[in-house]
Amino acid sequence: MIGVFDSGYGGLNILKTLLQRLPEYDYLYLGDNARAPYGARSCEVIYRFTLQGVRYLFSQDCALVVLACNTASARALRTIQQRYLAVECKDRRVLGVIRPSAEALARIPVGEISSEPRFDIAGKVAILGTQETIQSNSFVLELQKLAPRLEIYQQACPLLAPLVEAGEISGEGPSWFVRKYLAELRIRCDAPKRILLACTHYAALVPIIRQFLPNETEILTQDEIIAERLKDWLVRHPEQDIRLGKTGKRLFLTTDDASDFAAVGRSILGTDIDCKAIRLPGE
Repeated sequence: MIGVFDSGYGGLNILKTLLQRLPEYDYLYLGDNARAPYGARSCEVIYRFTLQGVRYLFSQDCALVVLACNTASARALRTIQQRYLAVECKDRRVLGVIRPSAEALARIPVGEISSEPRFDIAGKVAILGTQETIQSNSFVLELQKLAPRLEIYQQACPLLAPLVEAGEISGEGPSWFVRKYLAELRIRCDAPKRILLACTHYAALVPIIRQFLPNETEILTQDEIIAERLKDWLVRHPEQDIRLGKTGKRLFLTTDDASDFAAVGRSILGTDIDCKAIRLPGE
């Protein structure tokens, strides 16, 4: 199966688009809701939690795992690839959301593989993310390699993911915090060409975010980005694609209350789902 791992509900937005674009594959979603959100955790804790999730998904017959969490991708992906996969699971793959999202923000075409920086790409772009994602500078480092002339502005939004996890996606509360964070961003960058919502939870707040941005500013959400670029990755890696089941199976796991997860999952995916509560080894 393709495993999709997130600290909570946000990754369901990515899964929804994967199911639309790549419906033939088998998917296993794991939300670590009991310990969400990851954004305020230390780097060491994020790595430990993420590795526990990846190991569990591998134990459930996932040959490929997508970290549908920016914080986990920023703070744990590279170490998992270098220390864990390279030693213990050489035949498995773990992919993150940082690199493909950076490519989309820089307007690098899907399927374009080049180690040379693109000096023809310029302008102002902005990134909204959790405290840990922004502090990691992962997007900045990728974008500086991809398109060195881009002007990159980042804004940490530490309270947005907890609000979404709590179901607060409309009304005065979320609007107040969105307005506050975007006002802080505008002090440094008044009118970016594109703004990346570098947290999968933030997709639920797009209607509010749109209200406080200029009409000409494009908002990029990661669900479309990841689905499009995963499809391309599978075409370029047929040796991995052939290992993946294609029977349309969908399984859902959470480390918290299964009925609550099923209710949120229904609202996001638009269909009833069965969910099982689990405890991760080492938790």
